[in-house]
Amino acid sequence: MLRKKQAGKKVKVWLKKRSAFFVILFTPAVIIFAVYNLAYVNKVFPGVFIADINVSGLRTKEGVRALSDAVIAPEKISIVYDDKTFDIEVKAIEFSYNYPQSIKAAYTLDRTGNILLDFHQRLKAPFRHKNLGLRFDFDEEKLDEGLINIAEQAAIEPVAPSVELVNGNVVVKRGSPGILVDIKKLKAEIGQSFAFAKETPIKLPLMSVDPTINEAQAKEIEARAISLLGKSLVLESEENRFVYEEDEIITLLFVNGEYHGQNIQTIIARVADSVNRKPQNSIFTYEQGRVKEFAPAKDGLKVDKDLLETKIVGNLRSLETSNNLIAKIEIPIERTAPKVKTEDVNKLGIKELIGKGSSGFAGSIPSRVHNITLSASKFNGTLIKPGEIFSFNDTLGDVSAYTGYQQAYIIKNGRTVLGDGGGVCQVSTTLFRAILDAGLPVVERRAHSYRVSYYEQDSAPGFDATVYGPFIDLKFKNDTPGHLLVQTRVDPRTSSLVFEIYGTDDARVVEITKPVITSVTAPPEDLYQDDPTLPLGTIKQIDFKAWGAKVNISYKVTRNGEELFSKTFYSNFRPWQAIYLRGTGPVN
Repeated sequence: MLRKKQAGKKVKVWLKKRSAFFVILFTPAVIIFAVYNLAYVNKVFPGVFIADINVSGLRTKEGVRALSDAVIAPEKISIVYDDKTFDIEVKAIEFSYNYPQSIKAAYTLDRTGNILLDFHQRLKAPFRHKNLGLRFDFDEEKLDEGLINIAEQAAIEPVAPSVELVNGNVVVKRGSPGILVDIKKLKAEIGQSFAFAKETPIKLPLMSVDPTINEAQAKEIEARAISLLGKSLVLESEENRFVYEEDEIITLLFVNGEYHGQNIQTIIARVADSVNRKPQNSIFTYEQGRVKEFAPAKDGLKVDKDLLETKIVGNLRSLETSNNLIAKIEIPIERTAPKVKTEDVNKLGIKELIGKGSSGFAGSIPSRVHNITLSASKFNGTLIKPGEIFSFNDTLGDVSAYTGYQQAYIIKNGRTVLGDGGGVCQVSTTLFRAILDAGLPVVERRAHSYRVSYYEQDSAPGFDATVYGPFIDLKFKNDTPGHLLVQTRVDPRTSSLVFEIYGTDDARVVEITKPVITSVTAPPEDLYQDDPTLPLGTIKQIDFKAWGAKVNISYKVTRNGEELFSKTFYSNFRPWQAIYLRGTGPVN
């Protein structure tokens, strides 16, 4: 027993000595590490560089100053292809370095919140060389425009295989290879150049694309196409019917017994454009001090695209392998009930007229009047709930010949040309005027490129709003306590369009200044262009002159003497040139 006690005492003594040893050994290390961390409070840890600039030990403001002093932003990005060089000016894409974000990335490098990882990283920090890239901002859409322009000049477009019916005979084209620009890789390399402030030319990355099919595959598609001759595919819903004949369904064939997914998706997209609609709340007219229903609520409809694709493929296989001449498909549709039903109409706070806008369109060609009437009808009875941001484009929907619009003059690519839906901007302009009259906050508005005579028939310049879906929109917010109701009226006899907005008057007061017009510029001289397709001596005007000007209008809304919001609308109208075609061709 005595021996056991003595042995236990020896073990305890040994453990005490061992513990003391570890305390003596590690205490200085702990102290040093603590001092090290304290020394870098609110500072970047050691071994961190940004674009080869040492930012170790710097606070945020110091780092921002160091970067702004040392970094020389590139003036351009040069892209080399064969013996050509394409330059993209950084100003053109609104490029700028974001030094605060760059320093923030360096500062948070060893402060992730993961204790073990941060501890490990901080231990290695004095012995590392971590070179981070600069953070930057730019207009990606403008860069994409420039890169697409370069790609169009350098690429050799591949031609996909196709099958078509020519004079009753099946013709299979095997396609041809091409060379495309690897846009994703190019953007990554440009990003690297920006991140490290380099102006080294970038070699245009290319990739070969070969969609061609072999002779056996072409024969297979031909045989399948022949089996579909005289057959048709029909897609149906309650309100729509789409019929695809032999010449269209054979284009859906692809190699190895499969079908052309992209072509099928094109069909599905067209079907969805016609069938899809948002839930339609009850539509009302304002008569004798109250809202009355004139059309019932409608369920929202949405085509189930995945299921429809499955059905199309299944029915195509059936047509190929059977003697059936017609395959009918019921379009799968998802329904959404409207939020506001007919019985709810008098609970929405629609009490009185709160805003009105009007415009004239005298002198419009018949197709323009048709488009104005059609597009204005899309807004009649529209209900806007409190807090909702209303989008003109979302309500208008697709504008094309497919949806009933006719060709009239529009502004496109710096020219006045005939295009589907000319006259729609008359509707957006009139709604804009009603929004201002109602004192509602305008979220998005864009002026036209040049002064349009229609919009100044009964108004000063600057009270216009252009739209071009999906990029240019007119948006406003319902910041009133109740719902808003939009009503429209088109009178072809007086060539007038009226928008009325009904809701609850909350005592707001609207102040709109007269337009301030500056920089008035005369239109350029008329331009005459020779046109051999017109007989000699014929003159045909294809564009119309307009004076240029800069216009600004101040808009302020108050209630009980307190300002709710204010905004200035700017319009920069370019001087516009009249263009004439001068016939040089033979006279019949």
